[in-house]
Amino acid sequence: MNRLWAAGLAAALLALPAEAETLRFATFNADLSRAGPGLLLQDLRRGSSAQAAAVVAIIAATSPDVLLLTGIDWDHDLLALRALEAALAAKGAGYGYLYAPRPNAGMATGFDLDGDGRLGGARDAQGYGRFTGEGGMALLSRLPILAGEARDFSGFLWRDLPDSLLSGAGLSPEIEAALRLSSMGHWDVPLRLPGGGTLHVLAFMATPPVFDGPEDLNGRRNHDEAAFWLRYLEGALPQQPPSAPLVLMGDANLDPVDGEGRPGALRALLAHPSLQDPAPASAGGVAAAVAQGGPNATQAGDPARDTVDWPETGDLGNRRVDYVLPWAAAKVSGSGVVWPAQGEPLAETAEAASRHRLVWVDIDFP
Repeated sequence: MNRLWAAGLAAALLALPAEAETLRFATFNADLSRAGPGLLLQDLRRGSSAQAAAVVAIIAATSPDVLLLTGIDWDHDLLALRALEAALAAKGAGYGYLYAPRPNAGMATGFDLDGDGRLGGARDAQGYGRFTGEGGMALLSRLPILAGEARDFSGFLWRDLPDSLLSGAGLSPEIEAALRLSSMGHWDVPLRLPGGGTLHVLAFMATPPVFDGPEDLNGRRNHDEAAFWLRYLEGALPQQPPSAPLVLMGDANLDPVDGEGRPGALRALLAHPSLQDPAPASAGGVAAAVAQGGPNATQAGDPARDTVDWPETGDLGNRRVDYVLPWAAAKVSGSGVVWPAQGEPLAETAEAASRHRLVWVDIDFP
């Protein structure tokens, strides 16, 4: 009888649903860029930057398991990134795995891209940069990064993107043959999940669709930097697209509704059948739009979804430009933008850290 009871109990336990583990994915343009190489490392080592300290506090308070940082200066040995991770570890929010290949920012092309008659300027680089790696990207993870299997598409030529908008930009054949698509980088980074299996992080940071002329070079490039992921997911590139689970995240430097730019590719990503948009939101974004007024008062987008607090000059104002898009079947259990309303905890810290706000999405894994 005891054996029968034990067998029944075992069967009942096996029939129970397994507990889910929740992992938090986040992207954050942390404004950790300085006026020259080595200055960010100096700030972090000295602990003298209130702005960097605020960035650390925001990340530690949110504690994402996988974090894509944009707007962080790159150096060859990742010294600044490791110093930042050490500061996070000191607050109990460290990361065991880092990934940050060289970005295109500041990488010389040998061409006078901006037409000022000189070579070697910040706008003559593959991506805008006064020095190599200015305002780059970095992936920090508590899940093992399978770096040997990662794909860095930063060298992908713009002209090789199917249906690109390059041909209308008025560039010479020589420049078209050398210009990369990524102003910063496009990565497919696989992570090992706790229960086995692999998750792919698709990470990027696009150029702002402004600061150009009537040829709309940056507007075209910004569009195609988002369109790259459409082609990749649809199998239109030589590389085999990853299967789910995957999370696409980064700074698109574009709002799907408001402002300058060509939002067609971004809107297609937000509505892509392989992805879902949890539409992270905040109360602070709404409060800021009301309090600041100006262009915010006439924007069509939902201010709760805003992720950046740009100046209320011209038609700028606050926008949604930072995104975390999980695969379509992901079980999203929460999402948000770290933009507390004035007077709430972390409100002043978030404002001091960056013009952008950290965007997070929680996903349940069985």
